[in-house]
Amino acid sequence: RFVETGGASVLPGGSLRLSCRASGITFRYLDVGWYRQNPGQERELVATVRTAGSTVYSDALKGRATVSRDSDKSEAYLQMNNLRPEDTAVYYCHTVPVRRLIPWGPGTQVTVSP
Repeated sequence: RFVETGGASVLPGGSLRLSCRASGITFRYLDVGWYRQNPGQERELVATVRTAGSTVYSDALKGRATVSRDSDKSEAYLQMNNLRPEDTAVYYCHTVPVRRLIPWGPGTQVTVSP
């Protein structure tokens, strides 16, 4: 499973670093992504870090985020800068694509408001 931490309430323009720790899976052999979701909306993939370290970002976060991983620690990270109110969501990490036998973690709440 995954456990996400690092969410908080911040002002617009602020920064946050989210962390995700995996357990019970072969983390180093899996592409991992950060997803976010708001109530009533579908979960969307916003950043991916592949096993070799290459990265992909959604248009929503491109230029404002850096995704990384430490496979020795089975951890992934999402550094977000210049946060906007529309970044408000619960953030999750999971495999890319989602492997349905792996449960979703609790997520971590990011709230961006004046």
